Amino acid sequence: MIFDYVIVGAGIAGLYASLNIPPSKSAIILSKDPIWECNTFYAQGGVTTAVDEEDIPSHIQDTLKAGAGLCNEEAVEILSRNSLIVIKDLIERGFEFDKDEKGNLLFTKEAAHSRPRILHAGGDATGRELHRFLLAQTRAKVLEGVIVLDLLIEEDLCHGVYVRQGEREFQILGKNVILASGGIGSLYEYHTNSKKISADIQGLAILKGLPLKDMEFTQFHPTVFVYNKRARKYLLTEALRGEGATVVDEEGRRFLFDYHSDGELAPRDIVSRAIYRHQKAGHRVYLSFENFEEEFFKKRFPTIYMNFHNLGFDVPRQKVPISPAFHFMMGGIEVDTFSKVKGMRNLYAVGEVACTGVHGANRLASNSLLEGLVFARRAIEDTLYEQSDFTPQPFKEGRYDLLKSGDVLKKQQLRQTMWHKVGIIRHEAELKEALHSVDTMLSEDIGYLLRLRALCAKKIIESALARKESVGAHYIE
Repeated sequence: MIFDYVIVGAGIAGLYASLNIPPSKSAIILSKDPIWECNTFYAQGGVTTAVDEEDIPSHIQDTLKAGAGLCNEEAVEILSRNSLIVIKDLIERGFEFDKDEKGNLLFTKEAAHSRPRILHAGGDATGRELHRFLLAQTRAKVLEGVIVLDLLIEEDLCHGVYVRQGEREFQILGKNVILASGGIGSLYEYHTNSKKISADIQGLAILKGLPLKDMEFTQFHPTVFVYNKRARKYLLTEALRGEGATVVDEEGRRFLFDYHSDGELAPRDIVSRAIYRHQKAGHRVYLSFENFEEEFFKKRFPTIYMNFHNLGFDVPRQKVPISPAFHFMMGGIEVDTFSKVKGMRNLYAVGEVACTGVHGANRLASNSLLEGLVFARRAIEDTLYEQSDFTPQPFKEGRYDLLKSGDVLKKQQLRQTMWHKVGIIRHEAELKEALHSVDTMLSEDIGYLLRLRALCAKKIIESALARKESVGAHYIE
């Protein structure tokens, strides 16, 4: 099978990339099973956009400030300026964002934004609504239940991918390959990510010698209900705090103001560390909704209302116990401002799997969906500009022992190591212990999929050890 475009991943980045491919070109989207099991589908927060041309400088400054001085300023400007273009494009295609009583776009405020500029759909179901809409719009062939086992790379060209679907293994060749596979959530014991997000493509990139950047910058969302037994924990969106929810301890004290003058609206890394320290000191921490009327809460946050009533919480009357959990990877496969992988001619990475530099050391709330939209569009633009006459060729097929005895236990041990020793607050001695543990695992007879995870974990630990000073989401004592 030869396609003009092979897209790995069916979240917002992969699907929107497919919408920008000309109808005359062939494209295939490869998805793990089921197709809706992705981070986009679960995204409660909205999409950031500059409200208008005058708001662009402010959005840029908010993003740079959150990134703690380590953002790629050119990429941030591209992100903000193109936000107006991609939002207009979505609306013209028929997507409906939430509106106010007068029919105007409803902008809300979230932490570390200087003004309301977040768009939502379905209240707190923005990701789900976007995913459904984009999936219905795509013309690309969609192949579900697929695991990518190898990138068919020779020198600076990627000829396609080697995949497994059920019991079959085969090659899919492409003139352009776009990686849009998401982040690394399943590396951590507590996370908000889809259970299919397992760092396998990042590990594969390491095996193939592709550059990764900023891997020490792992963001932890501060308000997560971690007390359910499912792998994916329930995130309580930033928008709740933006509209009046408060973080309190068992005495009802809003202790976040002890750490930052903005309290609940401080950047995520500060709020996460404050909650983590307060819990370590023996306190219980809750998210309180006492400032909300029930009808407003039910309409604005319908998913949260339903989920937590099903769990037995009478929200908004009853507060919910919370804890930080891993949420987003700022680092990833290093790309240029058109999302082309450094050193490659026809391989692109878009969304959380990539490092465009827009997030720096800490992502600004709701910039992630926007990044997927903007840089997916730019990746396709770049392929059309290049117009190569490259014809991909089949490779000799390899052999992959995906799972081995003991992998399930070792995977859980890896997740615990990452949570306890490579987490919210880091210590050099514990990072070294974690590195030794992962190196030991890699020296053992483990399955291929676990090896990919462990390689990514090792890169995160090495990056954390290399950065001696605390900055943004990387906090070391």
